[in-house]
Amino acid sequence: MTTSRPSNAAQLASPSYRLAALDQDFLLGDTMRGVRFQLEYAKAEEALRAWGVRTTIVVFGSARVREGGPGREAFWYEQARLFGRIASERGGALTANGNLRDNVIATGGGPGIMEAANRGACDAGAPSVGFNITLPHEQEPNAYSTPELTFRFHYFAMRKMHLAMRASALVVFPGGFGTLDELFEILTLRQTQKAPPLPIVLFDKAYWTSVLNFEALIEHGMITASDLNLFAFAGSAEDIWERLLAYDLLSYTNGREELK
Repeated sequence: MTTSRPSNAAQLASPSYRLAALDQDFLLGDTMRGVRFQLEYAKAEEALRAWGVRTTIVVFGSARVREGGPGREAFWYEQARLFGRIASERGGALTANGNLRDNVIATGGGPGIMEAANRGACDAGAPSVGFNITLPHEQEPNAYSTPELTFRFHYFAMRKMHLAMRASALVVFPGGFGTLDELFEILTLRQTQKAPPLPIVLFDKAYWTSVLNFEALIEHGMITASDLNLFAFAGSAEDIWERLLAYDLLSYTNGREELK
């Protein structure tokens, strides 16, 4: 008499039987947070290396600024776009140095000033990077960053790492909390010598000195007067570029080691 074998359908359907790499519930669990960090690092790193992006100029500023906006907004947008084009044409993003690209425009990938800088690179026919972030109110990528170099991160920490690790310069246009966060992140790395001596340029001195009282920090002994040498001010796109050249930007980037 033949005895029918029991079905193994329950085993096949069990979450434990899924391949780990295809088990989203497992990958999104608490114990896999370190793995997710690694994946966010590796995915962007692989694409950047494939495109030969050796160094970047990080451009940050408000997502709320609009082309043709009121007051100074239109000027900020226009100059961010122009700077994106100038840096891309003159800095090495058009593969002037073999197959490696230097001073590629990199932004937070969103609208406003970030869009303007990516747009300027696009005007020059150069690639640019968009390091976007998943937010409760979804921030979509702007239409001007290179699609293959447009990334989305869950972790702010990993996004910041990618913004900083290839940066040959930081250019900061007027902005709010997010812009200030990025500015002080790089300033702190520079002040503590955890980052190479990259130039930091703040656009529109009137704006920055109205929202940040740098002199008060000195008066209260929170920073030294020499810390103000960590950054410079600029008032136009050409002025930004001249500030970067004064910092010997091109010699610095061309002298860096190739990607390993």
